[in-house]
Amino acid sequence: MEIAVMSIFAGIVAMVFAAYLIRDVLSHAPGSEKMVKISDATKKGAMAYLNRQYKTIAVFAVVITVILSVAINWQTGISFLFGAAFSALAGYIGMNTSVRANVRTANAAKSGGLKDALPLAFRGGAVTGMAVVGLAILGVSLFYYLFKDPVLVMGFGFGGSLISLFARVGGGIYTKAADVGADLVGKVEAGIPEDDPRNPAVIADNVGDNVGDCAGMGADLFETYAVTAIGAMLLGNVLIGPGKAVTYPLALGTAAIVASIIGVLFVRYSSGGIMATLYRGVIAAGVVAAVLFYFITRNMFPTEIIDVSGLSIRYIDLYLSTLVGLGITIAMIVFTEYYTSTKYSPVLSIAKASQTGAATNIITGLAVGYKSTALPVLAVVAGILISYHFAGLYGIAIAAMAMLSVTGMIVALDSFGPITDNAGGIAEMADLDPSTREVTDALDAVGNTTKAVTKGYAIASAGLAALALFAAYVQELGQFGGPAVSEFLLNRPDVIAGLLIGGLIPVLFAAIAIEAVGATAFKVVEEVRRQFREIPGIMERKADPDYARCVDIVTLGALKKMSLPGLLAVVSPIAVGFILGPVALGGLLIGSIISGILLALTMANGGGAWDNAKKYIEDGNFGGKGSDTHKAAVVGDTVGDPYKDTAGPAINPLIKVMNTIAVIFVPLFI
Repeated sequence: MEIAVMSIFAGIVAMVFAAYLIRDVLSHAPGSEKMVKISDATKKGAMAYLNRQYKTIAVFAVVITVILSVAINWQTGISFLFGAAFSALAGYIGMNTSVRANVRTANAAKSGGLKDALPLAFRGGAVTGMAVVGLAILGVSLFYYLFKDPVLVMGFGFGGSLISLFARVGGGIYTKAADVGADLVGKVEAGIPEDDPRNPAVIADNVGDNVGDCAGMGADLFETYAVTAIGAMLLGNVLIGPGKAVTYPLALGTAAIVASIIGVLFVRYSSGGIMATLYRGVIAAGVVAAVLFYFITRNMFPTEIIDVSGLSIRYIDLYLSTLVGLGITIAMIVFTEYYTSTKYSPVLSIAKASQTGAATNIITGLAVGYKSTALPVLAVVAGILISYHFAGLYGIAIAAMAMLSVTGMIVALDSFGPITDNAGGIAEMADLDPSTREVTDALDAVGNTTKAVTKGYAIASAGLAALALFAAYVQELGQFGGPAVSEFLLNRPDVIAGLLIGGLIPVLFAAIAIEAVGATAFKVVEEVRRQFREIPGIMERKADPDYARCVDIVTLGALKKMSLPGLLAVVSPIAVGFILGPVALGGLLIGSIISGILLALTMANGGGAWDNAKKYIEDGNFGGKGSDTHKAAVVGDTVGDPYKDTAGPAINPLIKVMNTIAVIFVPLFI
């Protein structure tokens, strides 16, 4: 229990540091009255959407709380409610800061250039990062301290997963419907620049950057962090027994808080470049985490421990498993940057293909997305096999927990993206000097890569977390007298049926999400065309567009269409568990993990590559802005938008929700 108390304290420290970062960000001047007016419009739209989204989700949360309290136990119901509340709070804190940091970043770019704008934008993003890891470790540790049983804490992870799922789907529909509508009419049809104030969808687009990448990714990694820690604790309890094996993941999480704080403080602009400056912080966090992990592991496990299979596990085995997790993180960063950065051949090949039209752009982009799955999957496979070799199933869970040790930094990198993107929009709409836009464009280009890197990291960590939860599910079945692991055979028809259904669900889920983006974007396109047609003087800058109308369209579209994918995630494992049985459900879980990881990687990396290919052309290559090549690239980017920012990232919480539900409902399935 001493470690649980220490972890609670670490969570509080993280929140205090987040408060310090908020104060630091808000101490910077917001700029001119015109800049503040533009920023306030984005802030108002973002917070209004988030409030309406949380009110909608609250209905589901209350119903599920009652069901869990009655069907399972009151502890699971209460922990679920707090998991949902903590996840929502993390998103609210992060986005509230991001929509205030954007105008301050634009003003810093105007007055101090990259030297001032870069650290300010990163610290704005770091607020989300610290809120995510602080509230996650605080909640898990607090409920373990109160209930003293990791099974009863699983509800906390489920609560975070539910918020994540709706935030990812709803935020993704919002941001990409606005983005696609703004690009297709503004760039392709009207020939006006991105973030041009004449575009009626520009404010909705800026709002979407925040609700999708800031609040959405924050909720995503909040629940990944929580369910990974709980899954590792649960496996430690089942495989090794109560005691240090259960609290060890909390100790690693505590070390990760320290590492993340140091990593944030290491981000200072240098002449080495923007990406190198950001990566310096990630590397610092990783190194500090690795050092702390060693001393924690050696002190907690001075003698070997034995798991239920008879495997002897020494402290060095566990420590090496943590290094495996850190190694997977490095691999995912490197591989994702290769496939999505303008410096390397995959993105350049898409840009080159755009010279012959949109069709060849899309064909090449699809190929890049499919190819981009190979190296990340092989890295995850290697991590699974190596960590299992060192410490069995428990080692896989510990590798996943160690991988999440830099979550605070990774979320900061992701939230950095919408801050810099919005800063560029404010610079454009406020008619700031072109030199300011050059600074914000440089930051935004890097922000696109950091967002892609974050998605790759989130997918890999989701896969490892889901595998740990599946292992916990199998072990829990045995604990309650259900089928043993020896019954999960590939020659059983119920297992095959489960595998096929599990493989189907992410594909069907992605189709529903993409369809929702298309339907909502259609309405945005029609509205933008209507305003260009019916409001005289917009193109001559003599009249202002009706920004609020586009904001309202995407808000209603996102809220209406996020429920069906969420219900699919919740209902499918329960239905299979009750109708086909717990063994078939095991097949469903594995099928969803395999299909989900591959589909999510394809979409996230392919979409990121399409986006940066467009930006590479906009930088003056292959004809530059306004050329036929550029128009083809814009079309490809609009195809990739719902891939990388709606369906792809939402698959992460999908597979974790299904695995979490399986663990919680084990007693009822049996």
